[in-house]
Amino acid sequence: MSTPSGRAPRNTLSMERLIDGAIALIDEVGLDALTVRTLATRMGVTPMALYHHVANKDELLNRLVDAVFADVYAPTPRGAWSAELARRSRSLRTVLRERPWALRIMESRPQPGPATIANHEAVLDCLRTAGFTWQAVADAYATLDAFVYGFALQESMLAAVDLDTDAERVAAGMDLAAAPRMAEFAAAHVVAPGYAFGNSFEVGLGIVLDGIARLPGAPEPDAQARKAFETTGGDADD
Repeated sequence: MSTPSGRAPRNTLSMERLIDGAIALIDEVGLDALTVRTLATRMGVTPMALYHHVANKDELLNRLVDAVFADVYAPTPRGAWSAELARRSRSLRTVLRERPWALRIMESRPQPGPATIANHEAVLDCLRTAGFTWQAVADAYATLDAFVYGFALQESMLAAVDLDTDAERVAAGMDLAAAPRMAEFAAAHVVAPGYAFGNSFEVGLGIVLDGIARLPGAPEPDAQARKAFETTGGDADD
């Protein structure tokens, strides 16, 4: 709702509305086009109205990252660590597929917000409670996030050339005369019915989690099962 002048009514701007408006603007025109003035114009308010909520663009980006992390599942130490981190990884991938622009700023904020901190705390608590040493926690966390962020980035880049939606056209546009393996791969796999790059996510996630379970400083398998039993009060996952 706006006034005849095109401005939003006074006292209608909330932080939630501001963040929703910023996300809608970025989804439409991209992260680089986001400025306080552009957002104010889009929302029908003066830039000063936005400055009542955020001090500058940097704080706005902090808020945006926090809003993204608020949608990511926070693992709990009450479940088996591998299942909890798998669920968090799938959730993070889903969020990044919906907001691919967030890949550029997710881990770049020097002053993370409460949802960001809470999600990181939950991952650390999940691993530490399971019995990982701090070095193993660091290695596990870095490796898992590198996989999820990297996979989401590659999905975003491939989506930009319509690989998942029009793989046959993409393959036909390549000169693969000097790349027989690529030509064979494209013909036998990429243009085959049911192909989707994203199908490899679960395979990769399983490999990463299996590797984390074998880290020096990871809990022994029987200790993991015992912890799952103790924290759930029932049978541990297979």
